[in-house]
Amino acid sequence: MSEKKKVLVAEDSSVIQNLTKRILQFQNFDITSVRDGQQVIEAVEKDNYHVILMDINMPKMSGMECSKAIRAMQDKDKANTPIIAISGNAQNYSEEDFKNAGIDEFLQKPLDFDHLVETVQKYT
Repeated sequence: MSEKKKVLVAEDSSVIQNLTKRILQFQNFDITSVRDGQQVIEAVEKDNYHVILMDINMPKMSGMECSKAIRAMQDKDKANTPIIAISGNAQNYSEEDFKNAGIDEFLQKPLDFDHLVETVQKYT
């Protein structure tokens, strides 16, 4: 059996975090969850992930700021980790904004969990 793919779920809503975690665990992903931007950076510095699900609106550091910080990391494996943004406020950002932040793909809230699983599988 192959190793479980590691997903970092960065989401300040405990409801969305728990649903996302359960759905992805059911698909045999290894999930780490964090609630704010500072925890995202600490988790990525400590471990390697196959993909990061990044809420855009989080305390301490936004998903956009976190994505830019990850892309600027010295460790190229970490810096190149696929980042999937999640937000209910997509209209506040352009596709160019996401691209400039280093975000690979964007999912709109409320989440379509089938599409979430497909997107995560695409990057892993």
